[in-house]
Amino acid sequence: MSLYIFSLLIVGLVLLAVTLGSGWIARLPISYALIYLVVGVFLGPYGIEFLTNRPSSEFIERLTEFVVIISVFGCGLKMNRPMTLAAWQIPARLIGILMPFSIVAIAAAAHFLLQFDWGDAILLGAILAPTDPVLASEVQLDHSNDRDSFRFGITSEGGLNDSLAFPFVYFGLKAIENSSWDSWLRQWLLIDVVWALAAGIVMGYAVARAILWIDHHVQCSQPSEDLMEDLVALSTILLAYSLTELINGYGFLAVFVAGLTIRKQGKKRHHRAQLHFIEQLEKLLEIIAILLLGSLLRLQQLGWHLPAALLISGLVLLVIRPVGAQISLVGSPLSMTTRWLTGWFGVRGLGSLYYLTYAMGQGLNGGSAERIAWIVYTTVVLSICLHGVTASPLMRWYQTRIKSSPEH
Repeated sequence: MSLYIFSLLIVGLVLLAVTLGSGWIARLPISYALIYLVVGVFLGPYGIEFLTNRPSSEFIERLTEFVVIISVFGCGLKMNRPMTLAAWQIPARLIGILMPFSIVAIAAAAHFLLQFDWGDAILLGAILAPTDPVLASEVQLDHSNDRDSFRFGITSEGGLNDSLAFPFVYFGLKAIENSSWDSWLRQWLLIDVVWALAAGIVMGYAVARAILWIDHHVQCSQPSEDLMEDLVALSTILLAYSLTELINGYGFLAVFVAGLTIRKQGKKRHHRAQLHFIEQLEKLLEIIAILLLGSLLRLQQLGWHLPAALLISGLVLLVIRPVGAQISLVGSPLSMTTRWLTGWFGVRGLGSLYYLTYAMGQGLNGGSAERIAWIVYTTVVLSICLHGVTASPLMRWYQTRIKSSPEH
């Protein structure tokens, strides 16, 4: 049997199992991502040895890139709050305070505890700081009308920080290439921060508005089929992302803004249908990506870097994220207990894998690349396991105990 046919067989069986067994899985303290990870390990060299050849970093980069842009567009479609500072203060705190705090704390730990050079340390912090919009779906907004502040914060953070971490990734790469920051800091601020962020926002809004205008006039003259209308979401994603990247803007940010624009200015029937389509596509791509991640794990290489990996991943998941969330959300409408819950659900996943492989494509190599890679792999795997086991019981507890309180 060819590799292609067997791959279709495995994905088909996993899809059938998680779909028909979803009622039982929902009652168990495990996530779908954890199931996919275990199946991926089973397919690798420690199981039936089907997936033994390591794919190129470029392939992983493109796969995770596509999964993330699909997911952040879905996050944009779920944004149901008015565009006011008061309504968006929780994501503003998580992005503006918690993410820089996380990058600095991770970089400091890597530099002072593991003797990383500052460039490598900052790059590692930028890779691990963003939460994942794909694997955190169980704690995100349930639907487009969900008004829960905690879920809104997690969803908006996942949609935004995968794009807003990019300037720090570039900072780390530039610092690795040239340790004299004075020679490139001004260019980094103007191009990688100001221009790229502005381009992402403007292009995301402009593309979405243009597509909404075209769609409206086409529908008035000749309505399209519902299935074709759903595919408008995919075309919006691809156009917003590619056009923004062509002018050196942040495509992730453009895609999120495009989803937000369609949510605010499009027809409710259309964005609901598009959200349903995007969520189904995201689930399929998530299966493929996590299966692949499971097959990539190698005990020998992991053992070489295990002490450093456990140190950083433990700090990220158990100290830096929870403490940083508590600090950044002081004075917000969330209670202290809900702030701790927000801190716990800092899921690391495919976004971090994308940044890792992107950095490798930009010249990160040698011992530094391997060391950073296994720290990132370990953190993602531990996050899938820890958050996968705790998500269902904690969210049930939240629904029954915390959400019933006046402030949550």
